[in-house]
Amino acid sequence: MRHLSLIFFFAIGIGILPAQNTVKMSAIKGNNYGVAYSLPKTTVEVTVNYTKTTRKAGEFYQYAERYLSISNPITENSVSYTLDNVDATTKGIVDKDKSYLVEFRSNTTAPFVTLTKDGLICAINDDYTFPKEITGQTPIKAPEATLNPRSFLSEEILRAGSTAKQAELIAKQIYRLRESRTNILTGDADNMPPDGNAYKLVMSQLDEQEKALTAMFAGTETTETGTRQFTIIPDEKDIESRIIFRFSSKLGVVDANDLSGAPVYFSLKNRNPIEKPILTPKEEKDMEKKFSAGIIYNIPNKAGLKITFNSKDYVNKECDIAQYGVQDVLVPKMFDNNKLPVKVIFYPDLGAIKQIIQ
Repeated sequence: MRHLSLIFFFAIGIGILPAQNTVKMSAIKGNNYGVAYSLPKTTVEVTVNYTKTTRKAGEFYQYAERYLSISNPITENSVSYTLDNVDATTKGIVDKDKSYLVEFRSNTTAPFVTLTKDGLICAINDDYTFPKEITGQTPIKAPEATLNPRSFLSEEILRAGSTAKQAELIAKQIYRLRESRTNILTGDADNMPPDGNAYKLVMSQLDEQEKALTAMFAGTETTETGTRQFTIIPDEKDIESRIIFRFSSKLGVVDANDLSGAPVYFSLKNRNPIEKPILTPKEEKDMEKKFSAGIIYNIPNKAGLKITFNSKDYVNKECDIAQYGVQDVLVPKMFDNNKLPVKVIFYPDLGAIKQIIQ
């Protein structure tokens, strides 16, 4: 088996033709009819979505029920987090230990290999187009601007001698706002808005003032969403209940070694482990010869992926893992037919064969 880094191979003069997210590498006389490529290893990308809730007590919460009949005002400031969703997807990245040089015969018709920009093999004697990514993410809404309720307070309220008196006067102002809105809705206001736009503006201002002043009694609650991502690169062994992060209702997502949060466990188990055969010296030599001359590709294996938090499975599915599988070889002579050149399509993220066309 021969290994050759892509950097060295580019240095000997391969022509690169860009094609969207891929590059085309031609096997020509100038590079001894050879093309360098890499195979991937599988990474697992874990995405964590959470919600942060911030509650703030109003300045006059103790008077909320007395003046506004609000029986459950927020009485203390708090910040809390909830874990909304955990998802996991697989992705292929270049395996630096699996870069190869494949040599075609000089009598074949201008064979070429399509690679990703990172050097992962996509196709032989054919172009490759990546499928369009479909994103279902909901656009993040900008937080609403918070009005300062004190900007609506009259001089009488601001000069009141006690907190109780201020609360009483603010409550009366809230009732006046409600009365004004009702009069406009019923058409009984002394000064009605002249048109529809003015009507909307006035009603909006009344609602904003009432909401801001009422918050001084009831308090406020705001929510915002957040996302964290973690990458796991498996080796050939199973992963059993590895803590990838912790989650705290007070702090949100924290590091795996931060004991303030409860652990989130990650497990990955090979569905069909393959034992490496014990070869005789002759068999080893034959195997080495086979792999040294052909086009090496991956045959991934299925794995069970599970992510658990507080005894609940947030992820429980099957996926393909290149590291859990084996490798095989396409022999060069299958590309010798000039009249019907063979085309091979790969899964770039897996290095596995998708289709062979002749």
